Amino acid sequence: MRPHILLVEDEQHLGVGIKYNLEAENYRVTLVEDGATALKLIDGASESINLIILDLMLPGMSGYQVCETIRDAGLTTPVLMLSARVLPEDRSRGFDMGANQYMNKPFELDELLSRIKNLLQAAGRNAPNQPAKRERQSVDKIEFGEVTVDFQTHEASVSGNPVRMTPKELNLLKYLVENPQRVISRAELLSEVWQVEGNVQTRSVDQFIARLRKIIEPETSVPRHLLTIRDAGYRFILTPGDASDDFGTPLDDSDVS
Repeated sequence: MRPHILLVEDEQHLGVGIKYNLEAENYRVTLVEDGATALKLIDGASESINLIILDLMLPGMSGYQVCETIRDAGLTTPVLMLSARVLPEDRSRGFDMGANQYMNKPFELDELLSRIKNLLQAAGRNAPNQPAKRERQSVDKIEFGEVTVDFQTHEASVSGNPVRMTPKELNLLKYLVENPQRVISRAELLSEVWQVEGNVQTRSVDQFIARLRKIIEPETSVPRHLLTIRDAGYRFILTPGDASDDFGTPLDDSDVS
């Protein structure tokens, strides 16, 4: 499958030119002109995006903000930032926000293509071995404890009170409840929920688990449904009391930091 590149560039003539040249190199390219549209596309993407080329000076939301939002959401997709700003502090800020590479405008096409190739190759080398696909029963609605979640309508409530959950939180919880009792590794969650194919040295899974616990657990310090298995991953328990491992030892329910 051809690598999929998201190009975020508000200068139409430049964006169209880059898109044309990348497609000539057999990449699939989606071009958008502002950060808000890019974030909506990333959040709702049904297929993985392998690389993001991100202009720094965008209308409404800067490339810095877009990159920071992507990283805060736990995505490790490689980001190549483009900018006419040449000061060292601009480059440093770009890297601080999570950019993998930073290129100054104007740039040579050959250098751009080389950097894209290197980023994609590095992402492929760092990708974990993909776990085998597992048969699991689809769950459209779940009730446990005081929690009710309808995955079709994206509605959730705790003790009868509506709560807001992001699409990524819902997708993560859905994957967990469709695999009850099973220990699920962080690598599997990154692959199946985030569809990450790049660098997986990230705490995004732990951060999202902590966010889910704040929603579904009566006491986050003593989780009853979403358990941490030290050095292994996480396990979802529908009914508390069923949380012993295969060796009969207590599970490590410590919360993430």
